[in-house]
Amino acid sequence: MKIKRTWLLFALVTTIFWGLWGAFTEIPEKSGFPATLIYVVWSFTMIIPAVVGLKINHWKLDHNRMAIIYGFIIGFLGSGGQLILFTGAIKNGPAYLIFPIISLSPVITIIFSLLFLKEKAGILGWTGIVIALIAIPLLSYQDPSGESQGLAWLIYALMVFIAWGVQAFFMKLANKTMKAESIFFYMMVTSIMLSPVALAMTDFSQPINWSFSGPGYSFFIQILNAIGALCLVYAFRYGKAIIVSPMTNAIAPVITVIISLIIYQVIPHPIIITGMVLAIFSIFLFALDEGK
Repeated sequence: MKIKRTWLLFALVTTIFWGLWGAFTEIPEKSGFPATLIYVVWSFTMIIPAVVGLKINHWKLDHNRMAIIYGFIIGFLGSGGQLILFTGAIKNGPAYLIFPIISLSPVITIIFSLLFLKEKAGILGWTGIVIALIAIPLLSYQDPSGESQGLAWLIYALMVFIAWGVQAFFMKLANKTMKAESIFFYMMVTSIMLSPVALAMTDFSQPINWSFSGPGYSFFIQILNAIGALCLVYAFRYGKAIIVSPMTNAIAPVITVIISLIIYQVIPHPIIITGMVLAIFSIFLFALDEGK
């Protein structure tokens, strides 16, 4: 029972930290610090939880061939997807269409986990999965604010959708043969390896906010994402991918919406409120699931 509930603890920490991250992540960019540089800051914040993780594991790193392969696959899918999201999808298309597509990435994780990992869930678990998958696009709803330019945004959005769905599957798969701390270490390495790409995509001819409200705020905001990512790896170690993936994707936006409501005093759209109710209900079903 203790191990069964351990995954829930780590999944909840992930959703809380990602929810906080989502509520504040736009602040640096709105103050003049470009998304490409925010990515660079994020990649270096990954170092802190990576070091903490290795210390917890007594500085032991899985470095056999399969561990390195799994680590780099997971890392490049995650960090590459994030880079594509900000520099490709959002830059070329409407967020109100992009995020609902990307937020359904757990569908890929669930299908792969059922087919290749033979995971199963009880009636409550399956009900929670269905409800969470319904809630995710509802929570991503945004009022149309403009028309998209061509279909390039759709290609980028589908790339992120596939990358993050497959990444979650490999994260669970890798946990069967290597330590979670090693998985995250390789995630950190690959995120930093892509930093030069982000730097090359940065338009330094434009004014950039180099004050604390730019890189400083970015650091404290992005560290929330990094810590949440480490806890996600632990959640996959102890829990089922078919439950952890939809849960974290459904609950984090709820926290983001609530915090945004408090800060900006804006009442969410009824569609988003519906998604919040469904997401909260799904978490109770996940917690009570007894499927093997």
